[in-house]
Amino acid sequence: MIARRTLLSVAGLAPLSPPTLAQTNWPDRPIRLVVPYAAGGPTDAVARILADRLSMTLSERAVVENRAGGGALPGTEAVARAPRDGSALLFTTVVHAVHRALHGGRLTFDPQADFAPVALIGVVPQVILVPPDSPVRDMRGLIDFLRAAPRAYGSSGVGGSSHLGVELLKSMTGTQAEHIPYRGTAPAVADLLAGRIALVMDSVATGAAQVRAGALRGIATTGVRRSEALPDLPTVAEILPGFEATTWNAVLVPAGTPAPMVEAMSAAIWRAVGDGPTLTRLSELGVQVPAPDDRNPAAAGRFMASETAKWERLIREARITVE
Repeated sequence: MIARRTLLSVAGLAPLSPPTLAQTNWPDRPIRLVVPYAAGGPTDAVARILADRLSMTLSERAVVENRAGGGALPGTEAVARAPRDGSALLFTTVVHAVHRALHGGRLTFDPQADFAPVALIGVVPQVILVPPDSPVRDMRGLIDFLRAAPRAYGSSGVGGSSHLGVELLKSMTGTQAEHIPYRGTAPAVADLLAGRIALVMDSVATGAAQVRAGALRGIATTGVRRSEALPDLPTVAEILPGFEATTWNAVLVPAGTPAPMVEAMSAAIWRAVGDGPTLTRLSELGVQVPAPDDRNPAAAGRFMASETAKWERLIREARITVE
């Protein structure tokens, strides 16, 4: 054994320690992709594409585990407390960036310190929806409409992307609108169709179908570039420079997961979903995938840090609270 180690040392190599071997052998067991939302929604749909593709390209199977309810807190906590062995991944959204601002000392985990970013799968713009008989036809008309009289808008709930997006619009335009939270955007859209509220900001993953069918009028999308799901609609930023209010899909692991393992996960994810047909499927769901140079853990971490700072500032300034 001594002679072998000496030989390795002379050759400029070091014997692999057990932790290094474990890190380079990922995955060595089935993978749980924990989604803190119910099955069947847009986030779940993207997670299942990823799980299916990982199962096809890795030696171990990846399965989606839905842990819905509680504002995404129970599912998120489960991953924060999971082993640091690459067996449990969190598939989350923009809600992860607002946990700390909304829940503060009631949290049992730290959204930043207790997690390590692996991959930003992509951002999902929203679309501003109004009833087909609304006088609003474009962004300038919407701003004037909100300034003219008291209005109400619906969202999927406090702290969701459909809530924060309208609050950001109000902040940047100096307009007012009463927030009516619902248990999901579906009931909010139902009340929009019934004329009980004036507008809803919904993910293009679900809202685009309503626009294409003519059931609702789309005013603008909320990403930095036009959505391929609704290419004829302008972005809000074309009228209001600097505006961006998207949800997103990101993969995280418990903090303390070995860095080589995190890098291996990121590489495996992009091998799994970076092919043409899969990218097309994601685009059809409204997901705007990052550029190749940004498909790595460091870029994902920078993006999430920026989103956290942005939305925490808005929550503080708008005095948004959760009862």
